[in-house]
Amino acid sequence: MGKRNNEYRNMKWEKPAFFVLIVGTLLLLGCSRDPAVEPTSTPLPVVMNVPVEALPKGGYSCQDYPCPDDATGWESRIKVPPGFSVSHFAVVPDKPTSMTFGDDGLLYVAGIEGNLFTISAEGDINTIYSDLFFPVGIAFQPHSNKLYISDRVSMEEARVGYLNIATGRYTLLFDGVPCCYASMHAANGLEFGPDGQLYVAVGAVADHGEILNTDQKAELHPWEASILRVSPDGKEIEPYARGLRNAFDIAWDTQGRLYASNNGPDFGPADTLYLVQEGGEHGYPYYECDNCFGLPTDGTELVPPIGEFMPHSAPVGVAVYPSDQIPGYKDNVFVVLWRAFEGAQKVVRFAPEGGDSADWATGFAAPIDITVGPDGAFYVAGFETGVIYKISYTGN
Repeated sequence: MGKRNNEYRNMKWEKPAFFVLIVGTLLLLGCSRDPAVEPTSTPLPVVMNVPVEALPKGGYSCQDYPCPDDATGWESRIKVPPGFSVSHFAVVPDKPTSMTFGDDGLLYVAGIEGNLFTISAEGDINTIYSDLFFPVGIAFQPHSNKLYISDRVSMEEARVGYLNIATGRYTLLFDGVPCCYASMHAANGLEFGPDGQLYVAVGAVADHGEILNTDQKAELHPWEASILRVSPDGKEIEPYARGLRNAFDIAWDTQGRLYASNNGPDFGPADTLYLVQEGGEHGYPYYECDNCFGLPTDGTELVPPIGEFMPHSAPVGVAVYPSDQIPGYKDNVFVVLWRAFEGAQKVVRFAPEGGDSADWATGFAAPIDITVGPDGAFYVAGFETGVIYKISYTGN
């Protein structure tokens, strides 16, 4: 993308080099010791100014956390509300990025090294595909064998396609998706909406609005910093909403409302949760911060977030509880915070439409995604460990 992404131009990933680059970037984001704290009912999480240079650095260590296969250690570390229990469900041989359940009852897990796994209810793991490049989003077209996947082609291009899990055949839907600011920000989470269309979150190829510079404005890609609405055959693609700097994941509730986690810029504004408005402008690239360009002066109205998190806490996976199986939980929104410092590495629960919020589950090591199974339980993936945790409602 021109001056904004010059250093990556014309580079194609080779898996080992790609893996080192991405994991190196992610390790800068996290994994230091994070003391477990009991969940508390709190107002909206407090926004704190945490300078980038003060963020913890380092990699995963069994000295800091239980080892990945230490089920007892993890089950005692993760803290959940009364009436819930935690179990060590499985460990995938990769760093998971996203999860979803199929109609077959299997849990499908994508890994950063390009692998796609299935996990049975008993925890048995199978590798079903291994030719992806940093997959971030996976979602089934309802009542089909087509698993839609967002991953990358190069250091400045991402793509969306689907895998027919019955035949093992991958079909490219479309490519040319803008990518990859700071090696991140690409085609991210995706989900089918109640209208049968595919919705895809796409990050910005800039940090905080550099695109407003006169000599770069022409480089703005019409798909970046947006959520796309895509026909299942990929022939019709249009922006559904704009101004989401790096929406990592999206989720629909039973009322047809779309939620998106959104990572803020490096200069300090909060990370956010949005109730996405069709046709709305959701903030990027307009920020009130040092080195930013300020709020729009042309009358553009910005959709405000419904939740804020401390800067750099990195909200990633989002899930909406879809039923009354757990009393009071229907349409509640659950957001995973990934970064390794106090106040993150947890799951936050929001009431529908962004009401009261509270820490819901804590004590993880770089959690990255959350989903709800056909059994009504929550499943949380740990990026650094490969551990999949199961959080079940006991009612006790």
